[in-house]
Amino acid sequence: MRLEQWTEDHDRRAYVEALLRDGTKIALEAQRKLMTDDGWRARHRDYARQGVVDVWFWRPRVHFPHVVLDEGLPVWFYSVSKREAATSLGRPHARAHQWWQASDLSVFGLHHPPCALDELERVTMPIAALGLGPGGAVLPEDLRTRVLDSQREAQEEAKQWKDGEARYARAVREARERAARAPDPAPLPLPPIPAGGLRCEVCRRPLDPLLVKNRRHLLC
Repeated sequence: MRLEQWTEDHDRRAYVEALLRDGTKIALEAQRKLMTDDGWRARHRDYARQGVVDVWFWRPRVHFPHVVLDEGLPVWFYSVSKREAATSLGRPHARAHQWWQASDLSVFGLHHPPCALDELERVTMPIAALGLGPGGAVLPEDLRTRVLDSQREAQEEAKQWKDGEARYARAVREARERAARAPDPAPLPLPPIPAGGLRCEVCRRPLDPLLVKNRRHLLC
């Protein structure tokens, strides 16, 4: 880990540069001033172009560029005097119609990083409790467990809904198959022929055998 290091092309200087055992290069940036979306995006893309994972820490009262969340990155805050770091978890998304069919079920539990328009839950931790991994800063184990447990509950509930849908679809399919295999119902017996031959019940004139079911002429 080295302080105030320039990138290889000498275009950006990170506050701290870390090299992980797997070869991942991480740049830790501590920001004390407001940055514009365009300014942050330019620095972030310069790091990405050089294969460097950038992690940004902001002073608690500094307005960070919300484009950070649009890029799918977490937002970190730091307090030197308290030796604390803080970040925000995304609260579970509302479970709208057929939510269990979503491609990403993790957002229906606590998730980190949050989505751009999420309701947020701020969490704090000692700076020393933060780890570094190939994706950047890593939540302490107790917070990671809490997030994963919340997501697991959402995934289990989604599985119950999917299983219920599958059972219903199977029952409908089996009912249709049974109906297709069932023999045609026997034809209804013809009404008895009245004594003296077939006669219309209205006009009492002779009735053609084809009209015996109706018991009357078509115009009667």
